Amino acid sequence: MAKQIQVVVGVIVIDGQVLIAKRATHQHQGGLWEFPGGKIESHESEITALSRELNEELGILIVESACEKMLDLEHQYPDLKVALHIYQVTQFHGDVSGKEGQPVLWVSKEDLQQYDFPQANEPILQMLLNAKSSS
Repeated sequence: MAKQIQVVVGVIVIDGQVLIAKRATHQHQGGLWEFPGGKIESHESEITALSRELNEELGILIVESACEKMLDLEHQYPDLKVALHIYQVTQFHGDVSGKEGQPVLWVSKEDLQQYDFPQANEPILQMLLNAKSSS
């Protein structure tokens, strides 16, 4: 049985726009769009990992007080089990750029449906789409 990978995810929402990034083709679920984040190291809290990952991937420093837990979920791929710890991020410092060469886009919540995401992201997408009328 495959071990479970602990992953922290940042759903960055500014002025109704959501930041997405494209996974490199050599990565698991490569070529699909995602909400940025990454593996939680054994010595890290979820927020510490989120801050580190978003700085490494996007060159931004999150405002930790502007991070709110959205949900936790588990997903079993044929070859990998992931536990996602998802946070909405509404403030950060710096300019977003794909520090690992990955394309990054700001898209409206409604337009998220036009992009292909890993299956594990489906509950996140549904939350964002269902919240569109209240934000």
